[in-house]
Amino acid sequence: MARIAGVDLPKSKRMDIALTYIYGIGQATALEILNKSGVDWNKSSDDLTADEANTIRVEIEQNYKVEGDLRRDITANIKRLMDIGCYRGLRHRKGLPCRGQKTHTNARTRKGPRRSVVGRKKKK
Repeated sequence: MARIAGVDLPKSKRMDIALTYIYGIGQATALEILNKSGVDWNKSSDDLTADEANTIRVEIEQNYKVEGDLRRDITANIKRLMDIGCYRGLRHRKGLPCRGQKTHTNARTRKGPRRSVVGRKKKK
């Protein structure tokens, strides 16, 4: 089992799928990394040699921001938006969607479960 960027890659998965378990690497980026490092994307993560794992590790460390660094940057960007008090920052602060979605009926993921109002009757 290979360990890349602090993440244990899953066993018996193709390399293009296994790399997507690293935060910040999607399908397209995984294929790009494998092409640059010269590793076959159809190869299983179990069959990866130490040299191949090392070339992938070096490629990711040099050219991509993943895992802790990426999470830290995203958190810092959101904090900066909240500090300057822009519209997106206010929406983050209130826990509401900040990309223009309507909130009258939807947005339950951001708003959380419905809070029932005591004494309010439903309209017929």
